[in-house]
Amino acid sequence: MRPWSRLRWLVPAFWLTTTLVACDASTPTDPASPTGTEPSVDLGVELHEPESVGMSTAGLARLKGGMQELINQGRLAGMTTMLARHGKIVHFATYGARDREAGRAMPPDAIFRIYSMTKPIIGVGLMTLYEEGRFQLSDPVAMYIPEFADLEVASGVGASGPLVEEADHLMTIRELMTHTAGFTYGVFSNSQVDVIYRDVDVLDRGGTLSDMITKLSHIPLWGQPGAQWHYSVAVDVQGYLIEVLSGQPLDTFLQDRVLGPLGMVDSGFHVHADKADRFTQVYTYDLLGNLTVGETASRASEWKQPATFFSGGGGFVSTTLDYMRFCLMLLNDGELDGVRVLSQETVSLMRSDHLPAGVSFSGGREGFGLDFAVVLDPSQGDGVSAGTYYWGGAAGTWFWIDPKEDLAFVGMIQQFGNRPDVRGSSRQYVYDAITVRAN
Repeated sequence: MRPWSRLRWLVPAFWLTTTLVACDASTPTDPASPTGTEPSVDLGVELHEPESVGMSTAGLARLKGGMQELINQGRLAGMTTMLARHGKIVHFATYGARDREAGRAMPPDAIFRIYSMTKPIIGVGLMTLYEEGRFQLSDPVAMYIPEFADLEVASGVGASGPLVEEADHLMTIRELMTHTAGFTYGVFSNSQVDVIYRDVDVLDRGGTLSDMITKLSHIPLWGQPGAQWHYSVAVDVQGYLIEVLSGQPLDTFLQDRVLGPLGMVDSGFHVHADKADRFTQVYTYDLLGNLTVGETASRASEWKQPATFFSGGGGFVSTTLDYMRFCLMLLNDGELDGVRVLSQETVSLMRSDHLPAGVSFSGGREGFGLDFAVVLDPSQGDGVSAGTYYWGGAAGTWFWIDPKEDLAFVGMIQQFGNRPDVRGSSRQYVYDAITVRAN
């Protein structure tokens, strides 16, 4: 058992406690950036010396400096980064602005749209039901969602819509969790099936998960189940599967099984009214490459309203601290602060490659687990170990968990467009800062 008690997570009262302030906040040097107009927030997290876990203080200072430089250059508005190794938080920094236009600096408890980083949370929730024997990974999804029993598969381009053929087998839950079920997203490819997804608004935020299932039941699959990896709405379908198996709305289920037990007090499908002043602005780039607000006021306000469509694929907001708690639970084989969410065996199952022979993800360097990408061949990477698993979100949030080096990293930005490679550069800084490597 790792010394998780040293982290002094005090939930829910940690917002008011005082231990050691772990926010290693960077003061922006760009004169156009805010200079820290918001009060400091003590999250009750004990920050440890990097050398106590075989890392270099100077090396992590370079991480901080490299991230800060992106703010100074005007390439990003704001950011947070957090690193844990051997059960200890050794780095937590904030940079730049939560809202440049309002002159508000990035607070350590800023709330971010995490988009597809919702997916691993859904996967963990679903696997709690697996542990109860509610399903097997080899079960056809249609056992629980009968609307999918007769799905056809697009086989070619037709004059008025895709040509179709029969599915060679019913998609399984394993395929649903590895993006090999045959669904698509409607935005990352442009087949006739994708056009239908867009036309019927499969992921309509004003609808429900049941509405989504009804729409999908009338659309051919993008490809044969199990034939190839294709990013898709599969995790949104997993959210509905959770509702069917548990008999609970997805938001209630996740609160009971994942968020509540882990003390993830700022995570969910919308920003509560009393937390709205911590919600980050999201940015994009104009034609000249300058930062500009990337979301309409009406869309921004939607995040602050209770959801009816619980998007398991991308509907969550969270904080750096909350998501680190999620990562630490996984790094500690399913347990945090004496609370077990999953068994060690289930966590191992989730972070194993489940792609069938002949199906490739990321050119074969990486495989795919149950709602995570998994590094198989680290030789072409930037220091990560074989077995590292990770994912990211559409607005630039990212995390990775390296079981071999016993570390977890969470980074949060809110930036659309051709943003700088913070994911790759942060990994290089982190691994360069390791002074004692695992055997």
